[in-house]
Amino acid sequence: MTAGPKDPDTTGPDMTARDAALVTAYLEASMVPDPETAATYMAPGIEIVFTGARRFRHPREVTAFNAGRYAWVKKRMERLDVVPGDGVTTVYSLGTLYGAWPDGTPFEDNRYVDRFTVRDGLIVTMEVWNDSAERILTARGITA
Repeated sequence: MTAGPKDPDTTGPDMTARDAALVTAYLEASMVPDPETAATYMAPGIEIVFTGARRFRHPREVTAFNAGRYAWVKKRMERLDVVPGDGVTTVYSLGTLYGAWPDGTPFEDNRYVDRFTVRDGLIVTMEVWNDSAERILTARGITA
């Protein structure tokens, strides 16, 4: 028996393109926010780590966290950096946040980086960084 061609959806450039599209779809669902649809892109046992080392296990927890931090928030996704690996793809989403703080004060151009690890077509880890703390400090007149 001879080996046939590998499934184009699970190897090489096809896998990385699929995984980048999956991350984009997750981010779009999370911005609605629609945490239940967002969860369909994540593996069971997902680990989501936000700024301040806050850990979550489901997008609904992230939605609840963001509801206390922002009146509303969206992402301007400027680019994806996609790094293929051995059976995994690492996808970085870079851009800026815009929205309003809990008191209704608008903000924009708040840089963010989200790092995703995708395995077998599902997100297995997500890490989040942004400049929100810097913006709050600046608004209070604290500079370093």
